Amino acid sequence: MSHATKLLFLLPLIFLSFALPPKKMKVVFFGDSITQAGVQPTGYITKLDSMLRQLKLSDSVELVGAGIGGNKVYDLYLRMETDVLEKQPDLVVIYVGINDVWHKAGAGTGNDADKYEKFYRAIIKKLQDKKIKVIVCTPSVIGEKTDHSNQQDGDLNYYSNVIRKIAKELLLPVCDLRNSFAAYLQANNPANAEKGILTTDRVHLNEKGNEFVAGEMLKVLRPFLK
Repeated sequence: MSHATKLLFLLPLIFLSFALPPKKMKVVFFGDSITQAGVQPTGYITKLDSMLRQLKLSDSVELVGAGIGGNKVYDLYLRMETDVLEKQPDLVVIYVGINDVWHKAGAGTGNDADKYEKFYRAIIKKLQDKKIKVIVCTPSVIGEKTDHSNQQDGDLNYYSNVIRKIAKELLLPVCDLRNSFAAYLQANNPANAEKGILTTDRVHLNEKGNEFVAGEMLKVLRPFLK
């Protein structure tokens, strides 16, 4: 084949490569009802998408919600094939733990910390085996009081430490919502209210809470985005 013929063959491919838009980085948010609501008009995933548009980064990233109400860590593990892996994400944000703690007290169906850690590690391993990047999140609040009198404060702190330990060991970025919520509420909840600052019912986010979580997520996601 002559050089001229080769050039004629290659030119359409070269032009096509310039014409095709760059592949978007797909980010899946994997979690419970907070994440399920995150794709609603005032949800944290929707608000994060708006923030990315303002930063002119929305063309490089696709945000996907994979949250189901009531889910605990083992629920995520059991459904990750269809709800996450089949979507072929580049990065997964794991945000689970509230129900593992909350349901222990209310319904007796939560998870002890050792079981929580085992399933959490198993999720991460499955993702990393597929070369998928991972961000982990600590659980936020079950009650917004700032005087340490929320019933599940102790467990939430313990489970958050489990996540921090895993992240340190595996060199994973952490969206530390437990700490960021505590700092925000300390500064913005002078009446020691149990809800209404960032949540509607002590757990699920109001619009301000969704905006706050979106902002915290953006801080951790930003280094991954071009």
